[in-house]
Amino acid sequence: MSALAKRLAGLRRQAGSAAPAAALSTGDVSGGGSDPARALRETGGAYRNDASAAKASREATIAQLRSLLKIRTAPPPAPRSLDRALPGEEIAPGLRYHEQWTPWPAGEDTLPLHGIGQDDIPRAHLLAFDTETTGLAGGTGTRAFMIGAADWRDVGLRIRQLCITRLAAEEAMLAAFAGWLEPETVLVSYNGKSYDRPLLSTRYRLARLRDPLPELRHVDLLHPVRRRYRGVWANCRLATVERELLGVLREDDLPGSEAPGAWLAYLRGGSASKLRRVGLHNAQDLRSLCGLLEALQDVAEGDSRVCTLPVIA
Repeated sequence: MSALAKRLAGLRRQAGSAAPAAALSTGDVSGGGSDPARALRETGGAYRNDASAAKASREATIAQLRSLLKIRTAPPPAPRSLDRALPGEEIAPGLRYHEQWTPWPAGEDTLPLHGIGQDDIPRAHLLAFDTETTGLAGGTGTRAFMIGAADWRDVGLRIRQLCITRLAAEEAMLAAFAGWLEPETVLVSYNGKSYDRPLLSTRYRLARLRDPLPELRHVDLLHPVRRRYRGVWANCRLATVERELLGVLREDDLPGSEAPGAWLAYLRGGSASKLRRVGLHNAQDLRSLCGLLEALQDVAEGDSRVCTLPVIA
């Protein structure tokens, strides 16, 4: 047997299959008019076919093991949307800051709030705040991806919003929000004592940052609204307060329940259109909080005063 025939026989043994014996005989390789190159091509093709079959067998075995172990194969990444623009500017990696002003009727420098169980509070000390979060149930797995705050400055209402576009920016957002707070700040919220403040306190603790919230006075407007209008209105949701007391009817508003999905879709490369609507929703919540606070200042029971607010476009 020639050296070429021996080499071909070795290839057959490595591939684990046998080519026709006649193709490797001495006569076929070296005599009788046979072409050694043709014999090499034929057995090489058999080797490639055997290698492909072995690869397919391995892939089938891996697929079977994944199925038995219930291991999911990650889907291919979705194509990145071209609509990624968000309002404001990036003030830290993954943290956006957006500020807007809206005209506001001039009022007294101090709000008399004895009717809702509060003392007179200087308007300049009030800070309405609201969060948009990754879930509505709360708990350590829920985080705020947007924090909005509104306060009166000069002759208008200043609305500031922080939004993270990556998980690693949460610490920077918490630090920035803490920088907006002063010892004399009075927080204003709607159900914030039960939801927003505990959630943020948890995130400060997990980020190993000092939590500034428990030190501050906090006016939660949900409780005086319930005391005054429970049984009068169908419910005491903020949307109901807006309609019945403030004359606000939202148009094309994104429900709060869709906010987590809008943010997660953006993180995965999706369009920013719904996340921009989350920002509009948050800004309107803040305007409504400020309007509600003014409407509740020392209002006698049964007073029909309505503070009309335009909707943010």
